[in-house]
Amino acid sequence: MYRLTLLLLSLFSFSSFSAPKSELWPYWNASNENSTQVIDHSAWQNILDHNLVTEGENHLFRYATINDEDKQILNQYLQSLAKLDPRRLNRQEQFAYWINLYNALTVKLIIDNYPIESITKLGGLFSFGPWNEKVISINTVSLTLNDIEHRILRPIWKDRRIHYAVNCASLGCPNLSSQAFTAKNTEALLTQSEHEFINSKKGVIISSNDQLTLSSIYDWYATDFGGEKGVLNYLSHFKPEIKQINKKPSYDYNWALNENR
Repeated sequence: MYRLTLLLLSLFSFSSFSAPKSELWPYWNASNENSTQVIDHSAWQNILDHNLVTEGENHLFRYATINDEDKQILNQYLQSLAKLDPRRLNRQEQFAYWINLYNALTVKLIIDNYPIESITKLGGLFSFGPWNEKVISINTVSLTLNDIEHRILRPIWKDRRIHYAVNCASLGCPNLSSQAFTAKNTEALLTQSEHEFINSKKGVIISSNDQLTLSSIYDWYATDFGGEKGVLNYLSHFKPEIKQINKKPSYDYNWALNENR
């Protein structure tokens, strides 16, 4: 009976997963374009340098073997970001701030709950993952990961490449960038991540019988790409052969943890 209950809960969670809409949180829609303040993300870069490894198409994180010093550095980095008011920054600094904050918080969530098989195991009993959990306070305002992605990043910047930048600690997700985002490198990193994901097997697969399998990201966030037709038109700029496929695409996603043991 216990195993049956767990199975039913698992099926309920996976079948009920849906991506939040992009809905602006007006409080965060402010900036100071005259600001010259530059945020130091070197601590996050050190974490990535010490713990992120490349295996084939995947960037894998060493959750199991991260040392205590790096854990402390990660905590201090997040504390330093929490002390800032991002609304006082210019938009370029803000963009890097929010992306790095999201990714660092996700890594901390996994480390704090390790070992786990998937980020989807976190959250409450009937939750699919931790994305609606309050994980940090900025300006005394509590934020969830969903707030950062869907109420700040997506509606303010309106850049579909955001989906390649924020990482959900899963193999199906676009890779966690090996470089910390900064105001100077964000555009290059977004373009690089977009190209790598679309040209990876977890992004787009075209089989010999012209069956097109896409990452579920293109299903969940189809509105950011102009609907299903918009998705196919967008992807065809990278893979022109998609224009010759008449079959409706299928979607797939691997929620297994992006870990290196």
